[in-house]
Amino acid sequence: MSRNKEPLLDNHQLDGEEKQVVSRRGTNDDVGFVKEFGWESKRLWELAGPAIFTTVCQYSLGALTQTFAGQIGELELAAVSIENSVIAGLAFGVMLGMGSALETLCGQAFGAGQLRMLGIYMQRSWVILLTTACILVPVYVFSPPILLLAGQTTRISNAAGKFALWMIPQLFAYAMNFPIQKFLQAQRKVLVMAWISGGVLVLHVFFSWLFILKLKWGLVGAAVTLNISWWLIVILQLVYIFVTKSDGAWTGFSSLAFQDLFGFVKLSLASAVMLCLEFWYLMILIIITGLLPNPLVPVDAMSICMNINGWQAMISLGFNAAISVRVSNELGAGNARLAKFSVIVVSLTSTVIGAACMIVVLATREYFPYLFTNSEAVAEETKKLAMLLAWTVLLNSLQPVLSGVAVGAGWQALVAYINIACYYIVGLPAGVLLGFKLDLGAMGIWGGMIGGICLQTIILIAITAMTNWEKEASLAASRVKQWGGAAATD
Repeated sequence: MSRNKEPLLDNHQLDGEEKQVVSRRGTNDDVGFVKEFGWESKRLWELAGPAIFTTVCQYSLGALTQTFAGQIGELELAAVSIENSVIAGLAFGVMLGMGSALETLCGQAFGAGQLRMLGIYMQRSWVILLTTACILVPVYVFSPPILLLAGQTTRISNAAGKFALWMIPQLFAYAMNFPIQKFLQAQRKVLVMAWISGGVLVLHVFFSWLFILKLKWGLVGAAVTLNISWWLIVILQLVYIFVTKSDGAWTGFSSLAFQDLFGFVKLSLASAVMLCLEFWYLMILIIITGLLPNPLVPVDAMSICMNINGWQAMISLGFNAAISVRVSNELGAGNARLAKFSVIVVSLTSTVIGAACMIVVLATREYFPYLFTNSEAVAEETKKLAMLLAWTVLLNSLQPVLSGVAVGAGWQALVAYINIACYYIVGLPAGVLLGFKLDLGAMGIWGGMIGGICLQTIILIAITAMTNWEKEASLAASRVKQWGGAAATD
């Protein structure tokens, strides 16, 4: 049977009533489509739900540390906030991006049945990310002058720099954690990650209170707690992998981890560039807004909007992980039509959720600013920006999904070029032009940058719509074979 005549759902994933519906597909396509849409939605939420929970828990580790630091004093709060957002934020973006190469490789290898190679890929990623972490250590060591160049005061730069030195262990936890997570995600073991992250978050709250407030260790207590929490996540995930062998995906340490590193480095760098360009794009908004005349009010208003956008982004990142796994798994298994169908289902689902969030923002724009500020001037500026926030929330519901499709299919390098063009050649200059030259202020800056997101989203929709999924399935098979698939049969 040719691939073009395959059922939309492959029979090894179906049982009982599902097989009967697939067999009736030719006589009742409408019923079959509705049933299949429901089953694909179920698979999507089984991945996205735990992934969203995991992301929120890990995002909350740094946020809670900042909250406890704020109970000590303003300088301590500033030190933790700056280190988390600038120094650790830089490292997080690079590590997450480079680790995302495994979403392509592990997902496609799992779909192709090459389970042993998942462990090999994870080890190769460890080698690359631990090396990258060593390269990033000077950023932590020399963070005070870096922060001074970024416009921070000497007092805040020195305090944040000292905290950054204590947070170097977290950098290496990132290097271990992201390959592990992609390894587990590819096998759909997302509940394991969710339980571990949730449990560590509970412990993090207790030990933050104990070390920071009760024992009065201050910033040292904050660093100790945050480092321990991240390494506890890594250790517990490793214990699970080593004990269960992850259904055969882990067969122990191997010298194969040091083979084909060049290809891994290329894909890892492409992944890092793609995600970092997205990760940093909206962060630049606040930096540019700070260059406006009398920037205090617009910066505060922008920060409130970015806070709300950041929490909504946790949902989008969950869908990003889910569709990356679905696409890579199905392409690796040669199920081109099911990979395409997964893209349709997740795109529709995330867009509906984004539209709902957009409506909530617009409906509450007269009220939500007062949850964050007592300043009437800041609240009024936030209300003005609420319309742009609403459109950003809508666009950011679909854009990460399309990026997840790109990662699952292995298009990182292509999307990196698209991001450079749309974000930094179109969106950023347009924002500067509107904000400064046309005196539209924060709304102009944000409006121009939304234009970049909109253009990127349109291009990714076009690319996804025109994709030859049969060809992508063939490329996935070639990729698995090229980067070690044959070794799995040795």
